[in-house]
Amino acid sequence: MSNSDGHFTAEDAARVRLNEYNELYEKLAHQLQSLQAGTPDEELLDHLPAFKASLATNNKLKYRLEVLKKSVDAMPPPAKKTKKAAPKINYVTVEDYGDSIVSRLREIFAKAQATAYPTAPVFPVVVTETSNPKFGDYQCNSALGLSKLLKTVNINEAPPVVAKKIVAAVEKGDLIKELEVAGPGFINVHLQHDFIGAHVGSILTAGVSSPKITKRKAVVDFSAPNIAKEMHVGHLRSTIIGDSICRLLEFVGFDVARINHVGDWGTQFGMLVAHLQDTFPNYLVETPPIADLQSFYKESKQRFDADKTFKARAYECVVKLQNFDEDIVKGWKLICDVSRADFNRIYQRLDVTIIERGESFYQQRMIDVVAELDAAGVLKTEEGRRLMFPTDCTIPLTVVKSDGGFTYDTSDMATIKHRIFEEKADWLLYVVDAGQSLHLETIYAAARDLGYYTPEEKRVQHIGFGLVLGEDKKKFRTRAGDTVRLTELLDEGVKRSEEKLREKGRHEVLNEAELAAAKEAVAYGCIKYADLSHNRINDYVFSFDRMLDDRGNTAVYLLYCYARIRSIARNAGLTRKDLNEKLAAQNGVIQLKHEAEVRLGKQILKFADTLLLVLDTLLLNTLCEYVYTLSTVYTDFYGFCQVITKDKEGKIESIDYNRLALCEATADTMAACFKILGIRTLEKI
Repeated sequence: MSNSDGHFTAEDAARVRLNEYNELYEKLAHQLQSLQAGTPDEELLDHLPAFKASLATNNKLKYRLEVLKKSVDAMPPPAKKTKKAAPKINYVTVEDYGDSIVSRLREIFAKAQATAYPTAPVFPVVVTETSNPKFGDYQCNSALGLSKLLKTVNINEAPPVVAKKIVAAVEKGDLIKELEVAGPGFINVHLQHDFIGAHVGSILTAGVSSPKITKRKAVVDFSAPNIAKEMHVGHLRSTIIGDSICRLLEFVGFDVARINHVGDWGTQFGMLVAHLQDTFPNYLVETPPIADLQSFYKESKQRFDADKTFKARAYECVVKLQNFDEDIVKGWKLICDVSRADFNRIYQRLDVTIIERGESFYQQRMIDVVAELDAAGVLKTEEGRRLMFPTDCTIPLTVVKSDGGFTYDTSDMATIKHRIFEEKADWLLYVVDAGQSLHLETIYAAARDLGYYTPEEKRVQHIGFGLVLGEDKKKFRTRAGDTVRLTELLDEGVKRSEEKLREKGRHEVLNEAELAAAKEAVAYGCIKYADLSHNRINDYVFSFDRMLDDRGNTAVYLLYCYARIRSIARNAGLTRKDLNEKLAAQNGVIQLKHEAEVRLGKQILKFADTLLLVLDTLLLNTLCEYVYTLSTVYTDFYGFCQVITKDKEGKIESIDYNRLALCEATADTMAACFKILGIRTLEKI
């Protein structure tokens, strides 16, 4: 953390102090949550005295720390009983289950339970896949729990009796072939294989579909870099997770606004414009050749810290910018344009589309929000600051600073109001690191206090995620201890991807254009999948060696599997039209005879149930687990079921069109998963 001359600058020292403060702030925020949950960690508070002393000259940080300390001191002793969780709200309304099997079975058995026992309390239906095909395809295990519940309404019936009554009330339709009661009350479900074959067959003609979900308007806030600073590894998870959530919502038909809430306003822009005036005095008539905005920022910051005259002029530029002085605004726009071009190069490489809506967009709206809060009488003045104390929150919002300026709290209040009332969003998803949880929950609580929304009508949620760690299990940094620039990370990924492909001799079978496409698809796909395949709540270790391994649950393995499946139809010499004509003679139904064929067909149709689960939890690792399992089930199928038979000379003797159709449906479903995960498909690799 030093300049090019090796000297430790004032900026470096400030950054160290700020990092130390942020770490302690997060620890104390965790302490608050621990106290609320009844599991306090006394050791954390031991850090407080020494750190308070180091902040003696920094009033802003000291004030925030003191507010947090007061909140900790004011906490009552841990309650013996944990707070009762609020009832779960179902934000996903399904109009048609589509290819789903499990959801259909749950609905069928729920109706049967209500028919068999109309006076009984509602009991959740439990449906699982059987571990052994001789017991059927699925199993309903509700009778055991329902039998106990029935005793509360004076119905004393053993689980096998309950199971038989449920079976008698089931409407089988075209899904269920046979039901049988086994053991202590299990209901074994044998499916109509033609139902599976018909729905898998429709993928070849109509494409991979999702269950029909009631359409919603969603605003997804993700990525959010700062203007005049380069995107770094800290922006990686928000960008990847946010883009994938947008793709998921778009896949099921939502109207999605992809919002990039960039930092493009504030004191630093007065500093930058003042430096621009000195460095490129002709900027009003000629676009300045700023090649490295990061260096430009560092130069202006050094002047700001060392030169009192420059600092005063920078503050003058801030005031002029806030008053929309034409010349100052033009300089500000030039700086934003240079930074935006750098961001867009990264977004293009990652196939991310996003709408920039910076803090500058909300300037007038912040003024309006402050006026609204004043009129509502919810602001309190402490040490010159205007604060709002939302219900059940431990930390207040600083709406107006002592100097009259606004804060992130003000901006975020204006933002949430805009998204609810002007964007008219039903879902507001903030893809922001887990360290911002306390801040966002306070914003949400304030919005609820003001009547902006109720949880029953709007899904307003923090999509938190953990850190990217290096292989040493510490925060991912360069060897010199600096933050990893995202451009350099992507470049390194492409370099290693090409080395891996050449190591496997792929350059000998792919032409130049195919190799170029493969190395980028593998590199970016691996980086995305390594992130998304982990539960986003947890930290994960970034390792190129691990993510480029073609064994196990990696993007490389899946891309190779996908390409191999696609090659089968090419080797057979059949187009999709040819294959559909063959299936048309069977009314579009794929005939499933072998046990491995049935298992693969069921796994393909689990895509619909997986989508419903991911929509509910917004955990993309569930989709990664699904597509990886699909690839392994396909591998088992291919080992048991020959698709193309050839003679000794290698000429095709016969083609099993039903099995080829299963191969194509598998690849189509994998491609749909890749699309949601933001991974480019490769027909050849």
